[in-house]
Amino acid sequence: MRKSREDTAESRRRILKEASRLYREKGFDGVSVADIMQAAGMTHGGFYRHFPSKEALIAEAMAEAFADRTAPLTPQGDVSGTGLIRGYIEMYLSQSHLDRPGMGCPIASVGSEAGHVGGSVSEVFNTGIQRVVEGIAAALGGPREEHRAEAVRLLATLVGAVVISRAVGTGSGLRAEVLDAVRKDTEIARLL
Repeated sequence: MRKSREDTAESRRRILKEASRLYREKGFDGVSVADIMQAAGMTHGGFYRHFPSKEALIAEAMAEAFADRTAPLTPQGDVSGTGLIRGYIEMYLSQSHLDRPGMGCPIASVGSEAGHVGGSVSEVFNTGIQRVVEGIAAALGGPREEHRAEAVRLLATLVGAVVISRAVGTGSGLRAEVLDAVRKDTEIARLL
């Protein structure tokens, strides 16, 4: 029996959701197509009905991850400006973000791998990072050059802090030291 278009679309959404999570948890080379399909509740054989290649899946999964992670920078109700930035910084430097890379920022999880894959994956990261920078700059006051430069510095600082904190592991005092130092940075502290 043929699947309906709705069933096919739902299967594709499940594959993308699981791929996005697993790639951020284990890296692009740490997860096979079979692993993703199994996590999505499907067989490996059905993969090519949905995606032409693993690179195409990576690109779409990372686009989904960026869409999810840029949502907190969208003004909602009465939260905008520095309130958005404050929430974004607190979320980014949170224990939950450190402990759950599969649900977190793709830049901190697999950003260094994106350049190795290249092609459409690098394009997705370029677009996603641009959107994050633009979202931060808008919350800081608009498209002026100084807001963009401040947004780039803030994002680079946050990503670096998370990468270092994850690299040293949960048992290291350096992990807390890095996060505390970033929170106390004068530029970041004024936003908190």
